[in-house]
Amino acid sequence: MVAHVGDFGLARFSSKSMNNSSGNSTSTLGRGTVGYAAPEYGMGTEATKSGDVYSYGILLLEMFTGKRPTDDMFKDGLTLHQFTKIALPDHVLEVVDPLLLSGDNEEENASRSRSTRTAQMQETKVKKCLISILRVGICCSVESPNDRMDIFDSARELHSIRDKFLGTTNQTQR
Repeated sequence: MVAHVGDFGLARFSSKSMNNSSGNSTSTLGRGTVGYAAPEYGMGTEATKSGDVYSYGILLLEMFTGKRPTDDMFKDGLTLHQFTKIALPDHVLEVVDPLLLSGDNEEENASRSRSTRTAQMQETKVKKCLISILRVGICCSVESPNDRMDIFDSARELHSIRDKFLGTTNQTQR
């Protein structure tokens, strides 16, 4: 299964179609991709912004773990959300996609020329960044819609993580 652009923004689509309809509303249930659609959609709940946040959280976890929510490893109640949550913070490097951790040759050569202490500091910085990003994905993909992180808070947090990692002082305000 592959997530499609149509899996996100269902709440906006649903509210527009309801406003334009003459009393006949079309359910958006079944339009999301399995694994990306919020759990409440399976119980007949209308599409909401909170459901979109769930999909965003799952996508964020997928991008950083390299695992799809429909992977065969997720069975017997284990989900991508739980898999990632269980691993944090101590086993973050075990769940992150190895492709994200392998640098290009130029970066590897620069890394080799650094002192061991500097290399360890950089690894710690990367680990903290990854833990923070995955925590945002986890907060966005909790099962209960009322407990999910707000999308604006999510964006603000991701910008803050980026700024800390890059050492910039640009603080995105909303």
